[in-house]
Amino acid sequence: MLNPYEHADADALAASVADVVDPLRDLVARASGGARDGRAELIYVNDCYGDFAATRHELLRRALAGRRPDLVAPIAPPPDVDFVFKVRHSAFYSTPLEYLLRQRGCERVVLTGQVTEQCILYSALDAYVRHFDVRVARDAVAHIDPALGAAALRMIARNMRAELVDAADALA
Repeated sequence: MLNPYEHADADALAASVADVVDPLRDLVARASGGARDGRAELIYVNDCYGDFAATRHELLRRALAGRRPDLVAPIAPPPDVDFVFKVRHSAFYSTPLEYLLRQRGCERVVLTGQVTEQCILYSALDAYVRHFDVRVARDAVAHIDPALGAAALRMIARNMRAELVDAADALA
């Protein structure tokens, strides 16, 4: 979600993000509180956009200086949460995410963010094959193509046996 929106599909994605940023912001706030009392783990996973020397602060700075800071500021990572860099679509591919989740005893992942038909779909599959329960907050994921985003959610529910829930219910 730390995106400067300076790519070919940026306008279509930004329109979808505008619809999900409020439920996502509220979910991040609740998860952050849950992380403090041991009920939830909040972990940000973000693309490094090919800059392998970037820090989380640099990615956030670039996103806030981009075309749609209004879509980034409400969901900026709290300073005390874990941040994992990814290089491709899946949050698990070539990242320490699985190790981090196992160390903390997590059995379920709640997926939010962008892009439903890419990163969310592939992360859901990778979580499923790693035997995590998968939950997707359907009103906190953004798509580029509405039809592909809807199809991805159907595939996630059917093929990965994931629960599709509203962000308000994602931590229940």
